[in-house]
Amino acid sequence: MQREKSSVDRNHAALPQDDWETERMQLRTDLGGRMKAVRLGCGLTLEAAAQRTGLALSTIHKIENGRVSPSYENLVRIARAYDIGMERLFSSDHEAHQTTRMSVTKAGQGRKVRSKNFEYEVLCNALAEKKIIPLVTLVEKRAPLRPEDLESHDGEETLYVLSGRVELVVEHYQPVILEPGDCAYFDSTIKHGLRALDDTETKVFWACTYIDVDT
Repeated sequence: MQREKSSVDRNHAALPQDDWETERMQLRTDLGGRMKAVRLGCGLTLEAAAQRTGLALSTIHKIENGRVSPSYENLVRIARAYDIGMERLFSSDHEAHQTTRMSVTKAGQGRKVRSKNFEYEVLCNALAEKKIIPLVTLVEKRAPLRPEDLESHDGEETLYVLSGRVELVVEHYQPVILEPGDCAYFDSTIKHGLRALDDTETKVFWACTYIDVDT
């Protein structure tokens, strides 16, 4: 019996597992390289970056060397500490002084970023210093979320389910199951987490506000 294609297979043109693992590692390496270039461009040592972000020096070093994938929370902390828009971390050809006020991303052409439990497609990178980060996110199935699995950060978020079913856990509220067409909006400063419930491909459109350091 032919094996049913997993969500990762479908999302990556049916790549064999070894090829996807190679691509995943390359995505991690590329992101780390961009983050290191931005840090050096800001004139920051690893020690100074650790002090600004509140992250361990070893964590920043591992991220920059492609050894670990940063969480969305840590991406926000790093961007804010470096006083840049998050798009600078996702685009290798981004120019700091772009003046365009409109950006379009065609289907499937966003910047792919892999974190521990999600794969993000970051949309509309060309728009500099934007206040909203639009993402299409592939959500993985995993065990019920524990308090230590939740994270929080400044800003607000909204998500709209495109396919599959997800469980949204927000601290102080009962977990809620969302299906295609369902939408949720919540305060990002409250601890929260998301997981897929089924083996089918699960995608959400996820928009998060990004708040500058001085606001």
